[in-house]
Amino acid sequence: MRIDLSPTSWGRVVVVTAAGTAFFIAAAFFVDSFNFPSLSPQALLWAQLTDLFLPLILGGSFLFFLMWKMRQLAITQKELSIIAATDSLTAVFNRGAFSMLVEAYLDRARGQTVADAGALLIVDADHFKSINDRLGHDCGDQALRLIAATIKGQLHGADIVGRIGGEEFAVFLPGADAARSFLVAESIRRRIREAEFAPGGRPWPLSVSIGGTAFSGPTTYHDMFQVADRHLYRAKSNGRDQVSFESPRGGPAGDAAGTVH
Repeated sequence: MRIDLSPTSWGRVVVVTAAGTAFFIAAAFFVDSFNFPSLSPQALLWAQLTDLFLPLILGGSFLFFLMWKMRQLAITQKELSIIAATDSLTAVFNRGAFSMLVEAYLDRARGQTVADAGALLIVDADHFKSINDRLGHDCGDQALRLIAATIKGQLHGADIVGRIGGEEFAVFLPGADAARSFLVAESIRRRIREAEFAPGGRPWPLSVSIGGTAFSGPTTYHDMFQVADRHLYRAKSNGRDQVSFESPRGGPAGDAAGTVH
């Protein structure tokens, strides 16, 4: 069975404490061994017990306390890194963390360590200002949380979602082809349209417009974002609550397969 030796694990605390204590005991016996021949049997027994229990008690306690504190520090650092990368309202990645993860994937794709394909979707809530103006900002926050949860519910595996603006989300689908990406985008749009949003018992319809692009070959996050944003603008201009999507071969999937309403 493999022992977890990560900085946040108890396994690391136990292993380091045991190994360090054993080293201290061995060092004490080695240093004191030069005196053993000149000691009486009773003094020899006392010396050996001292060499065993003194490092065990003092060294073991010190190492355990030190490793316990280091584990707590590692846990705190991990929690802080999660907080720093997460949007506090919707519990998805924030803009900086999302773009960093996408760029890291694209760098690996250029090195051929992962599939050189995928898609980027931009999801924008329709008429969101009217929710804040007519229902209040608390209801607007509820709507954003519901949209974020609905998006996450349509994703699988390594897919990631981030909040990149006030009411704007981005979805990255690593390794997905154009057909699957378009279906994911349409599934997100449809599920949000079907979501029950009734703050204070008052039903209010939600919808999103989605612009997307798939890639197959070297690309950059900036280039993908520009294409997806252009298609988002097209979806908004054509009446909202729809998907406009471009395939990696340069032809807009929305034009070929019908921009979805």
